[in-house]
Amino acid sequence: MIPPPIRWRVREQLVHLPSPCVMGILNATPDSFHAGSRVDRGSALHLAERMLKEGASILDIGGASSRPGSSLLPLEEEMRRVLPVVEAVRKRFPEALLSVDTWRSQVAEAAVHAGAGLVNDISGGTLDPAMLSTVADLHVPYVAMHMQGTPATMQVEPTYADVAGEVTRHLSGRLTACREARIPDVVIDPGIGFGKTTDHNYTLLRELPRIVALGAPVLVGVSRKRMINEVLGTSAADALNGTSVLNTFALLGGAAILRVHDVREAFEVVKLVGRFQEEAR
Repeated sequence: MIPPPIRWRVREQLVHLPSPCVMGILNATPDSFHAGSRVDRGSALHLAERMLKEGASILDIGGASSRPGSSLLPLEEEMRRVLPVVEAVRKRFPEALLSVDTWRSQVAEAAVHAGAGLVNDISGGTLDPAMLSTVADLHVPYVAMHMQGTPATMQVEPTYADVAGEVTRHLSGRLTACREARIPDVVIDPGIGFGKTTDHNYTLLRELPRIVALGAPVLVGVSRKRMINEVLGTSAADALNGTSVLNTFALLGGAAILRVHDVREAFEVVKLVGRFQEEAR
């Protein structure tokens, strides 16, 4: 299953991205679950440069950790963390497509004005009712993710009768809400690890074509997550090989964007899977 090329309207420009493509993670936070992705304003420039050279099409910058059990970060602190990084990366790499990872409309608006061209919302607009109208006014693409609960509660006995069906229906509803809000370019994300057990996560990965069938580009983020470590007995620091395996499954299921900590390895997966799928083109 090969996703079509991505064509987005980012403010006043038409942006073309290869599909599938790689989104690199820059966490402007001291407590994200993978230490290698943590940056401040200075180190962000070095990591951004490396990721762009290694094949990243998008850089995703977040200022508030959404790891399981994380508490709500004050708005002012999220702004203080994320905006200087967005500004610095935008200034150094003006052609790069930057994403802001936030569920707050105020942060999304400020980050887009600082140079971001994409909003990546773990709540799909459910935590901040102003998010969808804000993104529509900003004229940038939007990633709507599925999450059961909040980061503080999402891993407290997550329960589904049919995880693939329920996540697909939820994302279908978010697509409708985004279209009603007049957001033209929407990406959907099943939210691997966000209010799901390891069994739920593997089911979603197997059933990814059901979500792809909704017709929007699908983003998948499995990078170094617990679903790898629980099976292999590894930690996040040792989960790169497992990440590459699961990224392969995601691409074969139709994923258009891989959100990763390790761009070079993910880009290699994209190239190899593309070669494998050449007969289907």
